[in-house]
Amino acid sequence: MHTPSTQREFLLGIKDELPILLGVIPFGMIYGILALSAGLSTTEAQAMSVVVFAGSAQFMLVQLIGIGTPVPVMILTGFVINLRHALYSASIAPHVRKLNPAWKTLLAYLLTDEAYAVAITHYNRPGGGRRKHWYFLGAGLALWGSWQASTAVGVFLGAQVPPGWPLDFTLALTFIALLVPNLKDRPSVLAAVSAGIVSILAASLPYKLNLLVAALAGIVVGLWSEEK
Repeated sequence: MHTPSTQREFLLGIKDELPILLGVIPFGMIYGILALSAGLSTTEAQAMSVVVFAGSAQFMLVQLIGIGTPVPVMILTGFVINLRHALYSASIAPHVRKLNPAWKTLLAYLLTDEAYAVAITHYNRPGGGRRKHWYFLGAGLALWGSWQASTAVGVFLGAQVPPGWPLDFTLALTFIALLVPNLKDRPSVLAAVSAGIVSILAASLPYKLNLLVAALAGIVVGLWSEEK
């Protein structure tokens, strides 16, 4: 039975996530449109949002699917892109270690950039104690629901777009919009610049492997610069 304080935590999590959703919803719609243009069916496009539930990885996977990239390369690329979630997990683990496995599994699935940002801030505030995981759940479900709904809208719109319309450019614009606001310090700028340079220098590699090499180079340079 949910106590009033539990319900307050849950609803507060939803409330704090709402402003972020204004920026998330357009990307979900763009993903849905691009997924269809890459050759996915409406069911496959929506299923990816449910199973993967990671915007940057989904955008990259859609691009790789569109050019016929082998599955092992797609899996490895998705793994590298989502490595940051290991850091999120390590950061939030002390706050959820006493939860049962079912709770931990659910919250792990909902652990995205936007949900983590509000959840870790709330965990670091005094008060709330044992019920803060309900805040995390509220924030995560708000994000999940909006992502699924915006994907569905994008899929519907994508089905109405004539096949001849060039929509590939929106993928690059989307990644630029995601990247630029996060370039806030020297390591992130160096990582982005080095990854961009490597991706151009390695553009001749097959199966878009230059993207994977560039991602690894960006990670190495970013970690190296943080130690300086």
